[in-house]
Amino acid sequence: MDPAALERINTLLDRDVELREKIKDQVNELDKKTRTMVGVLNKIHSTPPDAMPSLLDTVKPTLLSVSEVTYALAMIIPENQFWRWKEMWSNSIRTAVFAAVLIEYLINGTLLSLEGVAYVLGVKEEWSDRLALPVEDYLHGLITLVNELSRLAVNAVTLGNFEEPIKISIFVKELFAGFSMLNLKNDALRRRFDSLKYDLKKIEEVVYDVSLRKLAEMPSTSGP
Repeated sequence: MDPAALERINTLLDRDVELREKIKDQVNELDKKTRTMVGVLNKIHSTPPDAMPSLLDTVKPTLLSVSEVTYALAMIIPENQFWRWKEMWSNSIRTAVFAAVLIEYLINGTLLSLEGVAYVLGVKEEWSDRLALPVEDYLHGLITLVNELSRLAVNAVTLGNFEEPIKISIFVKELFAGFSMLNLKNDALRRRFDSLKYDLKKIEEVVYDVSLRKLAEMPSTSGP
């Protein structure tokens, strides 16, 4: 092989190694933030409703600081190379999505949209060839949300919050219905979606128990 060609190949390899290390440094920063958020959010299972706002106030700054990492990544990734490198941070971004949608649910009882999550995480549309929030990562975050809410339904009852499982049940059923209408071709995503029926069953069992013991007023169902 021509020495000049070898030199060029070596230069490209060195450049890739350097870029990978830079990306890894930012992913490590993102991991620190997501671990912090998950650690704080795990306390929701032992936090009474009146103390929940204060708990969420402690995690919001960390969530908003994720935008510092997404900006840094967008500045590092070369143009049109998003799909080449995205696997390095996919798991971390999914955890950040989970934190964002869980906080939104706990504050407002609503679902944060894909665009809403991207805004919170500081992912800008003009970066799409370098950094984006794929639909699959958003959906993985929503599935983790349901996993967490099924735990919360059980633990809320332990804390005497008998209305929360009913709210969770309504929210998760609507979310599950939405998922059911999607054409999921990603195998890993489809398998995780299939597991949601177990979370839904757990929530329904809690709601049934609360209803049977008349611990909370059940929502009225309107006729056809």
